[in-house]
Amino acid sequence: MYPSVTPPRQVKIGDAAAFAGTTPRAIRHYHQIGLLPEPERGGDGRRRYGYDDMIRLLWIRKMADAGISLDDMRTAFDEARDIEETLGRLDETLAAKEADIKRQRAAVQRLRAVGSPLGLLSEPVTDRLSNLPPGALRSSDLDALLVTERIFGPLGAAMQAGVFIVLAAHPGLRAEQDRLDAAEAALDDSVDPHDPRVEELAAQEYAHHKALQQAIEEAGLDTADEELFETYDAGLEGAEDTQMGALEAVTKMPYDYSPARMRCIELTAHLLGQDASADS
Repeated sequence: MYPSVTPPRQVKIGDAAAFAGTTPRAIRHYHQIGLLPEPERGGDGRRRYGYDDMIRLLWIRKMADAGISLDDMRTAFDEARDIEETLGRLDETLAAKEADIKRQRAAVQRLRAVGSPLGLLSEPVTDRLSNLPPGALRSSDLDALLVTERIFGPLGAAMQAGVFIVLAAHPGLRAEQDRLDAAEAALDDSVDPHDPRVEELAAQEYAHHKALQQAIEEAGLDTADEELFETYDAGLEGAEDTQMGALEAVTKMPYDYSPARMRCIELTAHLLGQDASADS
C-alpha cells in the first residue's frame, strides 16, 4: 500500500520555485515584466500559486532552456506573433552564437599552439610568422601588427609581417631600424618641425625602407604576399568589413607625436609616394 498523499491546492513561492527548477527571485522578475501573472496573496500576505500558475512557470522554464528571450516568451503567450517567426529568429541567433564560439575556440587553439600573444592575432598573421625563432618578435612588433590588423584587416597585417621576417633574418637591418626608431622618438616638442635634422631623418628612413623592400624581394616574400592575398582574399569574400579606414583611425588611435615627428613621417611618406607614382 502506498501512503495517501493529498496535493495542495496552492503553494508558496519557495515551493513553486523548487518544483520549477528556478528561484523565487526569478519568479518575482517574471511578475515584474508581466510574463507571469501575479497570483492573489493569502491571509498571511504571501503569494499562492495554483495549477495554472505552475503550468505557465514550467513552460517559461522550458523556453528559457531553449534560449528563447523573455520578450519572445511574452509574445508567444500573447499569441501576437506566429511561433514559427519566433523560432526562426531564435535559430538565427543560435547559429550566430555557434559561429562566434567556433571562432573563439579556433583563437584559443591557435594561442595554445603558438604559445605567445602572437596567437591572438588572425590566422594569416600567425601562419606567416610561425617559423620565426622564439624571441625574434618584440612586443613593439606585436603592437604594430595589432594596430595594422585593426585598421587594414588580417591581410594588411600579414603583409606587414614580411617586414618583421626580414628584420629577424638581417641583424644589420634590425639595428638600423632600432637606430631610426630612437632618432624619430627623439623628435620631441623641443625640435622645430623645419629643423634640418627632420629632413635628414626622413631621407634615412626612406633609404631604410628601400633596403627592406629589396630584402623582401630577395627572400621571395613579395611573391608570397601575392599568394597570400589570393588565398585569404577568396576566403574573406563576402565577410563583413569590421576594420575602420586609415583616415578615421587617425582620429581614433592616439599617438603622442610632436609636430617635428609628424613632419618626418609625412616627408618619408611623400618620398615613398613619389616612388609609387614613378612605378605606375
